[in-house]
Amino acid sequence: MTKPATTTQHGGTVPARPGPRDVVPRGGTVEPGTTSAGPSVIPGAGPAPRPGERATLRLRDTGGDEPARYAPEWLQLREPADAAARAYDLLDPLRIRLADLPRRADGLVIHDIGCGTGSMGRWLAPHLDGAQHWVLHDRDPYLLHFAAVASPRSAADGSHVTVETRRGDIARLTPDALAGASLVTASALLDVLTREEVAALAAACTGAGCPALLTLSVAGRVELTEPHPLDQEITEAFNAHQRRGGLLGPDAVTVAAEVFAEHGATVRLDPSPWRLGPGQAELTEQWLRGWVGAAVEERPELASRADGYLAERLEACAAGELRVVVHHSDLLALCRPVDGTA
Repeated sequence: MTKPATTTQHGGTVPARPGPRDVVPRGGTVEPGTTSAGPSVIPGAGPAPRPGERATLRLRDTGGDEPARYAPEWLQLREPADAAARAYDLLDPLRIRLADLPRRADGLVIHDIGCGTGSMGRWLAPHLDGAQHWVLHDRDPYLLHFAAVASPRSAADGSHVTVETRRGDIARLTPDALAGASLVTASALLDVLTREEVAALAAACTGAGCPALLTLSVAGRVELTEPHPLDQEITEAFNAHQRRGGLLGPDAVTVAAEVFAEHGATVRLDPSPWRLGPGQAELTEQWLRGWVGAAVEERPELASRADGYLAERLEACAAGELRVVVHHSDLLALCRPVDGTA
């Protein structure tokens, strides 16, 4: 991996867009082909980018042909729903494991893979005691800029939190890259990986002997109020869309749990559903457009019926009458420390 690093102690919300110029972490470069309006539909039910929006998370080195996953605006819009959904019950076993690890002079070292705008760090850092150094991994320098500028300042007990950014591909992650890591985290990532990439991630974490907290992977189930005859067809088509190109989609958490267990890790799964109502109308609207759009892209024969379905759902959303549960799962893998402790 390339390793331009920026260390900061800033905090706060994700800043406004810096404008049309590319913002790069100190020492970084802008890759050709990373500015794009993107495809009509983004896997993962994120909204299709508006003209001029940046391409974002790229998971593997494909010469610039891989479609963008999420736009910064989408990541910012979903952050409150993500924070409310995350499985808090996984925090206690995680804290116990981290407390059992050998103490480092510089505190916990946490690697956040596919960090996006850094929402995981903003959520998790204030829930953990002790000094923390977050290493934020993403291929997009634009997102790394957001993540560094809006990083948390302090831990639960007031200890310092610092941040370093690294550009690189998830497919290149190795135990050496995680040497000295206390924890690996990721959010909304597993479902856009292949089986081979999940296996590589599990091997890297277990090889480094550090636990992994992998959150908000789609589970392939959606509940909308009131139920509609087309709900199931849209769900099935969307799930098929997520499995395109060998991606795991809604199978990701099951596969990840199996792979980590094969490496000797203790694995725990907890639900982390989005619960969207009138207070999340903008997010619900954007999610609906992406969800239905992906289904129609997968099965064009749905288009005529899906148009009316989407219009009906959007009308209910605007009237404050629609409620949606989008099911996700969080995974905690407690890998065996390589030094035999804990």
